[in-house]
Order: sequence, then C-alpha cells, then structure tokens
Amino acid sequence: MPKKNIAQVPHREKTTVYLIDRPGAIQSVIMAGQIGPPRNNPDEPAIDVFNSLLGGSFTSRLNMNLREDKHWSYGAFTTFVGARGQRPFLVIAPVQSDKTKESLAEMVKELRDVLRDKPVTDEEVAKMKESLTRSMVGERETKNGVLADMLAITRYGLPEDYFTTFAPKINNLKKSDINAVAERILRPEKMIYVVVGDRAQMEKGIRELNLGDVQLLDADGNPAN
Repeated sequence: MPKKNIAQVPHREKTTVYLIDRPGAIQSVIMAGQIGPPRNNPDEPAIDVFNSLLGGSFTSRLNMNLREDKHWSYGAFTTFVGARGQRPFLVIAPVQSDKTKESLAEMVKELRDVLRDKPVTDEEVAKMKESLTRSMVGERETKNGVLADMLAITRYGLPEDYFTTFAPKINNLKKSDINAVAERILRPEKMIYVVVGDRAQMEKGIRELNLGDVQLLDADGNPAN
C-alpha cells in the first residue's frame, strides 16, 4: 500500500471565488473551505463546540440566519472533515438562485463576525456543551455506534480513552477557550469559495462583493470562459 502524503501545507494567501455554471438552476450551492488542524489535536473538544455553534447544528448561527431568518436555504452548515493530517473546514449552503449574492454576503459576515463583532457567548457555549455531551449515549447505544468510535481511534490515531474522557473535557471548556480556538483556526480572509449555479443570475452580484479573484470553471474543474 502506498504511503499517504500528509505533509503540512500552508493556507492560501488570499480569497478566491470559483464559479461553475449550471444554466437554469433554481438553486445555487455555495461552498467555502480552508485548511483545519488534524483530527487528533488537543483543541478538538473546543473545535467541536465552536463548529456546533457556528454551523454544525440546526440552531447554529449560519443555519438560523440563512434558513430560519432569511428563508433563502433549506439548510446551511459547517463541518470539519475527519483526517489524520490537516483536514478541510467546509461551509456549505444550497440557496435560491436569486439570493446567491446576498447569501454569500451573509456567509462571509458570519465567518467574520464570530472573530470580531459577535464573539462566542456564554449562552451559546452552554447550549452546545449540553448538546454534544447528552447525545453521546444515544449515539453509542448500538454495536455500530461503538464500532464507529473504535474505527475513529484507529483511523485518526486518537488516545484509547478519547471518547471516555470527551464529556469531561467538553464540560470544562469556557467561553474564552472557544473564542481562542476560533482565533487560531479560522481564516475568513483566506477562504476559498466555490459557487455552482446559473451564471447569468449570480456572476454579476458575486463580483460586486469584491471578495477576491473570481475564476470560471467547467464541471470538471478546468478553466472556462
């Protein structure tokens, strides 16, 4: 079996927006991404809480904004994809085509606000700590649930007591811990955006946001005109 390359790579130097045309689409899919730390890192409990309140749960900031407040999306979320080395941090939101510009602007605003004007609150932290710890029993009440933990320990090189010590680590976190980890890992100014939708409806508005270079791609990821 070939050895996998999990060498460190740097963040992008600046924001780039990639547009993929899907003529006539009634929705646009907005995706944003950046590099995140490996699954096995000492900040993972704080990262779990941060991700949950930003976009990893139904009552997260991003979903409550785009779905519940604006009604532009059926659901918007964030996730850290599991990996032994650096992993992707992704923000994903399918939105109605005629609100692509506005939805992208709100997504950028949420990513910036959590670091600046609207840092994490005590109430948010308390709610997500309860959600993450109280769901643990139900997630492990089947053999498959327990097996998933065993596979995660093996796949990501986690300590054998990772899941038995997870709840106490979550419960010991404070608001300052969550804000500190957000400052360390989130880079809104270096985010890469991919937007798939009807170019005729979305391109002009996206360019008006001036987020960074805008490049056109075809469905295979090759440069397009």
